[in-house]
Amino acid sequence: MKHAKNVNAYITAAAPAVRARLKQLRQVIKRAAPKATERISYGIPFYEYGGSGYKGRLIYFAAFKQHIGVFIPPRPSGGYRGLEKYRTAKSSFRFPLDKPFPFALIGKTVKALVKQRDADNAD
Repeated sequence: MKHAKNVNAYITAAAPAVRARLKQLRQVIKRAAPKATERISYGIPFYEYGGSGYKGRLIYFAAFKQHIGVFIPPRPSGGYRGLEKYRTAKSSFRFPLDKPFPFALIGKTVKALVKQRDADNAD
């Protein structure tokens, strides 16, 4: 997939089989973090909240041939409750396309990350 200039272009360029899930994932993230800014970095969508640069990075997602990857920058307190079985690396999670996608769990995780970010910024 070519590097997209925005999230709409990224989703539109994705394979038709994954496009609906990407749209729904985007909606879930936007609902859970309505004040987050949507951007493209490393050629994939990400959401920035409560800061700029790396510290503001909340969550990324990307479409692959066999799965959707979700990338959550490491946090001191984790924040990945329930996602452990999908973890493939320190901050990478894989959701196979042939299995149901845990949209509710992603929404809950993003809300927890926003809450944590708000608490960190209140100090």
